[in-house]
Amino acid sequence: MALSYDVAGSGTPVVLLHSTACDRRMWDPQWAALTERHRVLRPDFRGYGQTPRGTGPYTDAEDVLALMDSLAIDSAALVGASFGGRIAQVLAADHPERVSRLALLCAGTPGGQPGPDMDDYLQAEARLTAAEDVPGIAELFARTWLGPAADDSAREAVRAMRLNSARMATEPGTWGTSALVDLREITAPTLVVSGRHDLPTYQRIAREVADRVPGARLLELDWAGHLPSLERPAEITALLLEFLAVP
Repeated sequence: MALSYDVAGSGTPVVLLHSTACDRRMWDPQWAALTERHRVLRPDFRGYGQTPRGTGPYTDAEDVLALMDSLAIDSAALVGASFGGRIAQVLAADHPERVSRLALLCAGTPGGQPGPDMDDYLQAEARLTAAEDVPGIAELFARTWLGPAADDSAREAVRAMRLNSARMATEPGTWGTSALVDLREITAPTLVVSGRHDLPTYQRIAREVADRVPGARLLELDWAGHLPSLERPAEITALLLEFLAVP
């Protein structure tokens, strides 16, 4: 299946991979600045944004590789938020020659397990899902994953994106699979970003990933929740431009 995507700009390729709280629109605040300096690709994973869930077995990492191939992108810097960061790690570990740089924003990791701090959230999500309360699911996402720096427009954007994916989840289709990877195989210069207001599970994952990826740099943002690119967009845009500009 072909993923829905946007591609624009010229220069060093950059691929933006979204969180499952969102879709490719989460990168709107960074899009103009990044495309001024880079050729930027942002896809919707299956079941998000404008990409239907589809049928048959697949992995999100293979979908991204296939899209890069179709656009003749041999190697790119990957920027992944949350679940998108997990997929970026799979690509960087299994296909290091395809990844020139790696920025992980409050990322999950393949095989990472939620801590007890996730219990209340997961139980609340399960209750809302069972009740088919799609607006409630969207509101829970915005309340849980955005930190105190987020403004009303960021909260509304997350609610709208999560509403869309929650509705798409009711359509027939197949969920993808993911595999464990050896993060020590990652060769790309790596920036791991953690938010002090994020759930402890993700703060722990950030430390573990930074410890396992050779030469990785860990940056904790004292103002950030789980979605810093939406909470303080200008600050994250500047951070990414600086990281991507380093030879």
